[in-house]
Amino acid sequence: MMSKFFYFIGFLLLISTYAQAKPKTTVITNYSIDKFAQIKVTNETNKRLACYVSIDGYKIRFRLQARRTSRWFKATDKRFKPTSLSHWCDYLELYPDYKKYKAY
Repeated sequence: MMSKFFYFIGFLLLISTYAQAKPKTTVITNYSIDKFAQIKVTNETNKRLACYVSIDGYKIRFRLQARRTSRWFKATDKRFKPTSLSHWCDYLELYPDYKKYKAY
């Protein structure tokens, strides 16, 4: 009986760890009025995030406040498509070196 209890507790710990693994973000990509690819990231959590947007390998690093949306980041060449742009975000307390970057 006791072993079933420990298995149940272990299962709950596994689920709770997995549920908090990645922050929830929403990404919008499209073309600007002048036909350049652009990207915008929205933070759907109540915590600050460390983020970057990558345009052809060039990373723009920034902090994203809780429940906020970043500004539009635009490519510099019209040959880029919205699928060429990528992003990454994680909790700011895991990456303290991102505190020196601009907050949006």
